[in-house]
Amino acid sequence: MAETLAESSYPGERLGLPDTGSGSVARIGRRLGAVAIDWACAVVLSIAFFAYDSIATIAIFVVVQAVFIPTIGGSPGHRLVGLRLIRLGGGWVGLWRPILRSVLLALVIPAAIWDTDHRGLHDKAAGTVLVRS
Repeated sequence: MAETLAESSYPGERLGLPDTGSGSVARIGRRLGAVAIDWACAVVLSIAFFAYDSIATIAIFVVVQAVFIPTIGGSPGHRLVGLRLIRLGGGWVGLWRPILRSVLLALVIPAAIWDTDHRGLHDKAAGTVLVRS
């Protein structure tokens, strides 16, 4: 039998997160700001060290995500716009979750498909959620 999920009145309600403020699900504006900051930094590093190689840019983007999420709770872009990545159910996100999430994020499509809690497939696969700090 298929499991039916209860309707929610705001993103994150089914996850036990607040509607607004610290700990609430990150909204689209902050998410786009964070990814723009991270991508711009990856482009600058790619230009500086690899003569703007597109593969190097993607690799830098993935490595920055995978290194900073478990160490400071989010990418530099996340932290600058007031976001952090948490593991559903609490605890440290570990090492494999940020790597999986970052690789899927670089593929773009998983990040573009969201559920009603504003979690992309990359976050669902990693068991994480992006929230306001």
